[in-house]
Amino acid sequence: MKKQYALIFTLICLFSLKSSAQESIIGDINYGTLEKYIQAARAYYPKRKITEAQKDIAKVGVTQATLSYLDIFSASYFYRPNGSAASSSSTAVLPGQTGNTNIIIGNGIQYGISVNLGSFLSKPFAVKRAKSELKVAKLQVDDYDIALVSEVRKTYYMYIQSLSELKIRTQTAQENRVVADNAAKRFAKGEVNIEEYNNSRRLLADANSSQIATEVAYLNAKDDLEALIGKKLTDIK
Repeated sequence: MKKQYALIFTLICLFSLKSSAQESIIGDINYGTLEKYIQAARAYYPKRKITEAQKDIAKVGVTQATLSYLDIFSASYFYRPNGSAASSSSTAVLPGQTGNTNIIIGNGIQYGISVNLGSFLSKPFAVKRAKSELKVAKLQVDDYDIALVSEVRKTYYMYIQSLSELKIRTQTAQENRVVADNAAKRFAKGEVNIEEYNNSRRLLADANSSQIATEVAYLNAKDDLEALIGKKLTDIK
């Protein structure tokens, strides 16, 4: 009788291990949900927002560099009232001129436009640089987007794996609990020896410990995924 029970106990353990090894996570992967997680990560992950902000700053830089072409021009005027004590044509100094440079002007308002040659020559390079910085910023966004999508997928797969392992470990612990309870009843009746009884208790303790470790791994994987997508998994519909 004891040998028969030991054989049954061994077969149950082997069957549990075999069924656990045959589990697959492929069927548990929901690609529609995964795509929602990816879109959420693009919208809420802080580092992704930083790269987008840097691209926006680069766009502003292009606009500023383009508008700065107006800086190369400067306008000025000089007003000389009619009927002044001087003759109708006299010598005066325009704003921005030195005292040694005299220009003959008439009465009334005189206008002038000056061009900064150095600024005029440097502006195209400034605009080209701003456009290059914008291009780099866009490429950085694209590069980070690829990395982020890959990270979300990996983290999601780890989450599914940990969830599947948790189901297996929970089932195994339940099965070992049934075997251990049965062994305890049979031990009380003298149908199994102390070694078989202790072995069933040891297997149950190992199964429970494995279940707890798997629960921790599952919670960590869940936290990692939620940190990437910027939301609770329950908030993703």
